[in-house]
Parts: sequence; C-alpha cells; structure tokens
Amino acid sequence: MALSSITKKLIMSVSGLFLIVFLLLHMTINLFSVIDTFKGTYGAADGLFQAGCDFMALPIVTIMVPVLALGFIVHIVYAGILTAGNINARGGLNRYAGGSKGKAESWASKNMLVLGIVVLGLIAFHLNHFWAEMQLKEFMGEHAENPYKLLEATFQNWWVVVLYIVWFVALGLHLCHGFWSAFQTIGLSNQIWEKRLYAIGYVFVAIIVLGFSVVAVNAFLHAHGFLC
Repeated sequence: MALSSITKKLIMSVSGLFLIVFLLLHMTINLFSVIDTFKGTYGAADGLFQAGCDFMALPIVTIMVPVLALGFIVHIVYAGILTAGNINARGGLNRYAGGSKGKAESWASKNMLVLGIVVLGLIAFHLNHFWAEMQLKEFMGEHAENPYKLLEATFQNWWVVVLYIVWFVALGLHLCHGFWSAFQTIGLSNQIWEKRLYAIGYVFVAIIVLGFSVVAVNAFLHAHGFLC
C-alpha cells in the first residue's frame, strides 16, 4: 500500500528531528576538545574529549550506530521521493515542498536537494576520517586512533578546514528550512509558535555551524603548534 504524501513528510520530519538531536550531541562531544584547550588538558588521557570518545565507544552507544544509519537512509530516501514528486507535480525544478509561501520562497527551501547532496559529502568525510578510525576499529577489536591526534591529522591543512566550514554552512542552510518545516509537519507550528520556531531554528543552526567550525580551527592551531 502506497504511503500518502503527508505520511512521507511525517516520516522525513521525524527522522530529521532524530538526526538533529544526534548532531547536537556529536557537536557537544567535539567541543570538549576546545574546552580541554582552555583547561590545559588537551591531549591528556583524562581530557574531556577523550572521555567523550570513550563514551561513544561504549557498547550501548555502538549498537545505536545501525539505528542512526537507518535514520539517515530513511531521511535521504524520503527526501528523494518527495523531491521527485514535487518536480513531477510542478512540472520542473521549482522549489522544495513544505511551508507557507513566504518560507518556501527562501533560497534554502528552493535548494534543499542540492544542500542535501553537499551534506552527504560531509557525512562521507566524517565516516572516512573519524568513524572508521575510531568507532569502527573499536567494534572490530582493534586499537582506535588517539582522538586528539586524529583531529590534528584531519585538520592540519587549511583547505580542509575551509572545506569543512563550507560543508557545515551548507548543513546550516539545510537545517534553517528543515528545522521549521519538521515542526510544521508534525503539527507543532501555529501562528503563535511559527516565528518562535523560526527564530529558534536560526539560533540552533548558528550554534551548530560555529561549534563544529571552532573545533576544526582549534585542531588546526594545535597541529601547527600555535596552541599547547
């Protein structure tokens, strides 16, 4: 039995909100490396970032990886289905579905597919440089890389830092529309909360983009000896 358009949007919204929660958790753990810099515990075995990585390596967290992967797959698949449906319904690549006309006319809402593809590049980068060297090795019973050294090795080149920041700006633009749209789809947006959710979305996006960017810059400075 084919799912209705509303059901597809609901599935995509719920999976998107699930991924947003994980993204916030992930950023918080990464920011521990910056806090370690100020505390003087950067690179130490008892550093906050090391503790956060140890937490992510716990079995109870590791078994959540397939659930997270499923969430990504569901979100991506239904994004593709809805986008294809919108293209067919509107007779061309006009805009991303959802929201009132004012919100839908924003640049981000009209380019959600393109931004989503850019975000996929960020996911591939992360899986190759971090997950494969840490969680995957822990799961396979191998010795995981030192998280501090891994950060420095990844961000030792300035162009990687710039690319990483550009990726997260794209993610931020994707979230700008997605955050508000998700709450609207599940029925939590009304005339009273619409502007509030839109403002909260902007604040959340700013925190995510700045948080991850600071982590990359901090690692770059450590890699070149500007910070101890």
